[in-house]
Amino acid sequence: MPTSASDAQPRVDLDSLDAVCSAVALGQGLPELVRAASRALDASLALSDRAGAILAVAARSTADERSLLTDGRGDVELVELRVGGETVGTLRMRARGRVPPIVQRLVLTLVASEVERVRAPQRASQEATTAFLHAALAGELPDRATMVARANDIGLHLEDGATVIVARASSLAAVDEGWRARVLAAAERGARAAAPGAAAALTDRETSRAEVVIVVPGTDEEHSRRTADAVLRELEAGLPGHTFAVGRSRPAHDPLDLPRAGNEALLAANVAVSDPEVPVLAFEETGAYRLLLSAMSEDPAELQRFYAETVEPLVAYDEQYETDLVQTVEAFLDNDGNVAGTAQKLFTHRHTIRYRLERVRELSGLDVGSTDGREKLSLGLKAMRVLGVAAPARRGSEVRGVGRIGHKDRD
Repeated sequence: MPTSASDAQPRVDLDSLDAVCSAVALGQGLPELVRAASRALDASLALSDRAGAILAVAARSTADERSLLTDGRGDVELVELRVGGETVGTLRMRARGRVPPIVQRLVLTLVASEVERVRAPQRASQEATTAFLHAALAGELPDRATMVARANDIGLHLEDGATVIVARASSLAAVDEGWRARVLAAAERGARAAAPGAAAALTDRETSRAEVVIVVPGTDEEHSRRTADAVLRELEAGLPGHTFAVGRSRPAHDPLDLPRAGNEALLAANVAVSDPEVPVLAFEETGAYRLLLSAMSEDPAELQRFYAETVEPLVAYDEQYETDLVQTVEAFLDNDGNVAGTAQKLFTHRHTIRYRLERVRELSGLDVGSTDGREKLSLGLKAMRVLGVAAPARRGSEVRGVGRIGHKDRD
């Protein structure tokens, strides 16, 4: 009886398998390796690193590639590539034929190993960059010569000073393991498009947001402004479903002033979180918030205590009962204590506003009807922004973060 197509044994294309081995042995690069793997597996393939960046594609046509990358059809298999138990990338695969499982396993193992080999130096370079930026911004380098020399080691030239940018991303949905790495990659692309010599790293502040610090060589303020704008554009283009805040410091003419510049950029980013209409903010544009910079950098615990004594009870109440006390206080102060204006701004009845303000008094002990109460609540709101605490309605379950870049937050 003739053998049907469905009963046929999966075939092994030894020439294609040999091409995969040759691509690895000769170091022909990931694009050539993925093309050989595509022939060996009889499949369209798209290879990405663990941050989600596409490294190579082998598809039959532009339409096939587009469908492969967007998962437009249900026949695309996502294969996690692992080396030594660690994920190194993902392969999107649309099979056209059948190959023996052992052949598929061999090819995938070779691809994963080559991804690890090719990307390892880049990760080592990123680790060196991260270590330097954290140390420099935390003020841990002893003198100018040491800082300039360490910066030169990672390709960052600080002889003529620098500006610091802090970019923060918050996801509107659940995120995967590589989310922060993708935020870093997008912010770095944007920065280097405008300032090729810039260096970027994720901060180690414990927060549910992704936070990137970027050091831009030179002290031209217009150049740093364009760089901050380019960072935001790249983040928005590469990470839909997120909100962003970007802060920019004043120039640090002396590299030893980078800790001050880092705190300025951090404060500007914290303040920018409170106004989605102005996602990029320079330190000079933070107004009265600038008065709290020294408190944030020198004694964040004291600033935290003031916040705890004024606005934190309102934040906690809003989180527990899904109310809008913080938003109401902000609107009330913005409207110079006018209840009718506050009600109009929030599209709420005046009686509701009065009820909320009474609840504010009960929780905080501060009467919005008194000058002292309004002043303390206003400063408490500013402390909340400086500390990086977003209003509950905008932040969901975010974790508070205080302290300098390069230092982990402390409770």
